Amino acid sequence: MVLDSSPRLDRVFHALAHPARRAIVRQLSLGERSLSELASPLKMTFPAATKHVRVLEAAKLVRRRVSGREHRCSLYAAPLEDAMLWTEQFRKHWEARFQVLDSLLDEMKAAEQSRSRRPPR
Repeated sequence: MVLDSSPRLDRVFHALAHPARRAIVRQLSLGERSLSELASPLKMTFPAATKHVRVLEAAKLVRRRVSGREHRCSLYAAPLEDAMLWTEQFRKHWEARFQVLDSLLDEMKAAEQSRSRRPPR
């Protein structure tokens, strides 16, 4: 069970809160990329991309290795599982609530049809 107050979970959600970081995660889901490759489609400077990658590294979503002067990044998706488990709790809750609502609507519909079949007095 993932706790609501988990600092690790907080870092993951913080990291995913920015569209540029989500785009970086999306790119890295296709394979390892250099910082330049990550920055290019986002139309941002190398330093800006580096800042976003640092946030993803702090959340343990990205691993970086240095090869000469090039920094290569890869996705480490395990922390996403915590976020998925946390959101799954709510999906199950709302799914159960919608099933109750569906049952109630079915009952109301059946009652309405029953009333409309009765001959007028």
